[in-house]
Formats: sequence, C-alpha cells, structure tokens
Amino acid sequence: MMTTTLRAALILVSVGTFFLMMRKIRQSKVQIESAIFWIVLALVLVIYSIFPSAADLCARILGIYSTANFLFLFAIFLLIVKVFNMTIHISQLETRIKELVQQMALEEKKHEEEK
Repeated sequence: MMTTTLRAALILVSVGTFFLMMRKIRQSKVQIESAIFWIVLALVLVIYSIFPSAADLCARILGIYSTANFLFLFAIFLLIVKVFNMTIHISQLETRIKELVQQMALEEKKHEEEK
C-alpha cells in the first residue's frame, strides 16, 4: 500500500515537473518533442498517486511486494530508456556534425583553389 507521504511527494514532484517543462517550452529552451516524455511521466505519476490501487495492481502483477519499490523500479526503467534514446540522438548528432565539418572543409578548400 502506498503511504500518504509518498502520494503527496509524487503529486508535488509531478506537478512541479509538469510546470517546469511548460515554462521551458514557453522560453524555447526545450523542444516540445523532448518535453513530452517528462510531461507524460508526470501525468502517469499523478495517476498512480490519485489511484494508488493501479500502482498496487501493477506491483502485484510483477511480483513486487512494495508499491514504493514498484514506483522506483518504474522510474529507473523509464530513465534508462530515456538515457538510451538520448545516447542514440547524441550519436546521430555527432555523426551529422562530423559530416558538416567535412563538407565545410571541402567547400573551403574548393573556394581557396578558385582564388
């Protein structure tokens, strides 16, 4: 069973995350696509907080004795998935940067040869 303290903490952190992401989107510091993950995570945690029986059920289905342990496992799993996706994205950006630098070097060399 989820304690009242844990429920309150989940709601506060989730609502705080939601408003932080909305503020960052408005300030154009975060793209909407990147913020969607955090907004959805915040909403899921609010749902688990408001309806703790859903989290209890998920914990029982997975064979986890404590709902709090399920929530921590859930959060860790999602963060690992997020880090994996960010690693892929960073790798793609690094490849793209390398290609652009090479293209710029070739164009610069071509420009110098034309002089």
